[in-house]
Amino acid sequence: MAVTSARGMRDFPPRDKERRDAILALIGETYQRHGFEALETPALEDSSVLHSGMGGDNEKLSFQVMKRGLGPDDFASAQESSDLSDLGLRFDLTVPLARFYATHHAQLPPVFRSFHTGPVWRAERPQKGRYRQFVQCDIDILGEAGMLAEVEVMIATADALIRVGVEGFTFRVGDRRLLGELLTSAGIAQDHHASALITVDKLDKIGAEGVMTELRERLPEGFDQAILHAVLTGGHGAFDAQAIGALMGNTPTSQAVAAELVGWVSQVVSVIGEGMMVFDPTLVRGMGYYTGSIVEIAHPDLGISLGGGGRYDGMIGRFLGTDVPAFGVSLGFERLVDILDTPAVSHVDRVALVFSADSDTGHVIALKKHLVDTGHTVRLVREHKNMRVVYEQLVADGFSRVATVSAPALSSDDLSWRDLT
Repeated sequence: MAVTSARGMRDFPPRDKERRDAILALIGETYQRHGFEALETPALEDSSVLHSGMGGDNEKLSFQVMKRGLGPDDFASAQESSDLSDLGLRFDLTVPLARFYATHHAQLPPVFRSFHTGPVWRAERPQKGRYRQFVQCDIDILGEAGMLAEVEVMIATADALIRVGVEGFTFRVGDRRLLGELLTSAGIAQDHHASALITVDKLDKIGAEGVMTELRERLPEGFDQAILHAVLTGGHGAFDAQAIGALMGNTPTSQAVAAELVGWVSQVVSVIGEGMMVFDPTLVRGMGYYTGSIVEIAHPDLGISLGGGGRYDGMIGRFLGTDVPAFGVSLGFERLVDILDTPAVSHVDRVALVFSADSDTGHVIALKKHLVDTGHTVRLVREHKNMRVVYEQLVADGFSRVATVSAPALSSDDLSWRDLT
C-alpha cells in the first residue's frame, strides 16, 4: 500500500522547499524594510482564545487537541467535542496576534508594526488552492487609529508582491461600515445585517440573482430590493467619495466613511500608481471581526483571492479589556507560490566533490570544509560507474561545477573544476 501525507497536507522536496523559503525570505525582507518587526506565536492556543467569537466560521474548522488523562467517564459525560479539548491548532494568524498583543503589550511600542508568518490549520474539505495546512504571511499595525495604518500596510503589501514577481494583481477595497449603511438604507434591521452579509459574500459563487433570491428567503419582507440589486450588479467603481457615499446609503455616515476611504486610497495610489486599486461595494470578507476598511487581493489567474484583510478595532479588546485599533493584510502564501513562474532561489555557488572508494575520507572532508568556509555550497558524491546520471541529478539540484578528488596531497585551490551546465 502506498504511503502518502495526510489528506489536505503536503510534502515539499528539497528544491520546492528551497524555492518556498526564498520567496518567504524576500517577503520578510521587504516587510522589515518597511518597519515591520517579525514575531512568532505557538502553533497551539488555548481553546478559549480560538473560540472567543472572533474567528468567524473558521472557529468551526479548528483542529482540537484532547485533554490529557481523559477516562471513560469523561467521554460518557461530554456533551460535545469541545468538552474534551483545552487546546487547538491556530486557524489563522490574526487571533494569535491579538492574544500576543494582550500578553506583551506593556513591552511593545505604542504603535506596533508586526510581521507574522507560519503554518495554520483548518479542518476543511481539501480542494484546489485550499489545504488543511498552509502558510500565511501577515503584516499588521496595532495602536494606530488613523488612516496611516491602511496606507503603510497597503504600500508594503504591494511592494512585497512586486518584489517576488507577481504581476497583474489588483486590490479590491471596501468598508464594512458602508455595507452597514447600505443595508440600513434598504430597510434591513441591524440584527439582520450579519445574516444579510453572509449572503452578499456569496456573490462571486451564486451571482446577483442568486444573492437576491437567498436574501428574500432569509430576511423579513419589506426591504428595498431595488437598492441592493443596483449595488450587486454595478460592479467595481472609481474612488469618488461623493458617488460612493450616495451609492452606499446616501447618509451623513456613508458620506463621511466614503471620504475617509478615498483619502487613504489616494495616498496609497500616489505611491504605487494608478490602476492597482478598485472600489468594490459588495466586498464583505467573511470574518465577523472587521470593523472598517476591508481589502482583497485579486489576480486574473486565480478564481479565489490571493489574500486580504482589513481593520479589526474590536478584537484585541476581547483579550485585553481595552480596545486597540488594528489593521492588517494576510497573503495566501500557497496561492502566491502557485502563480509565480520564475523560481525564487538564492544565487549560491553549488559545487560537488567526487571521491572514489579508496579516497582518504579525512582529506575529502577537509576539502569540503575549506570550500564551505569560503562561501560555497558543497555536496560529496561517491564515484559510480554511470556518472552521467549522477551529473544530471546534480544539474537538476542546481549544482554548477564538479571536481574529482584524486590525490591526498591535493589542496582545494588545485582542484580541476568542470562545468555541469
